[in-house]
Amino acid sequence: MDYRKYVLKETGIVALGQAAGVGAMLLIFTLLDQFSKSVLLGGIVGGLVATANFFFMAMFAMLAADKAEAQDVAGGQKIIKLSQLGRLMVMIVVFFAFAKSGLCNVFAMMIPLLFVRPTLYIGEFFRKSGEKQA
Repeated sequence: MDYRKYVLKETGIVALGQAAGVGAMLLIFTLLDQFSKSVLLGGIVGGLVATANFFFMAMFAMLAADKAEAQDVAGGQKIIKLSQLGRLMVMIVVFFAFAKSGLCNVFAMMIPLLFVRPTLYIGEFFRKSGEKQA
């Protein structure tokens, strides 16, 4: 399987998990009588940032793996380190800007970051036994 297709497929799974997780989070906020427009926007922003972070992490990991296969392990490590730093900086700037603007509930923005790993575990559980992993 072409790694781009694999990354897009996995990102789609993460996006579905984010939608479900953010929906459950919004339901909990509603049940606790804490739902507001800022919670809704925070959940949306957090879910989008978490999904984009996963996509770029996966793409850069595949690029690093290509470098390693081409016997350029140092180049692959450099790609991973720069990717981690760049993605972290972008997330900090986005979260800080939305939190400072007052448009988003900070907790509602941060909670979706926790949904990626469980989504991937659940996706693995439902993966077909013959389906290839990257």
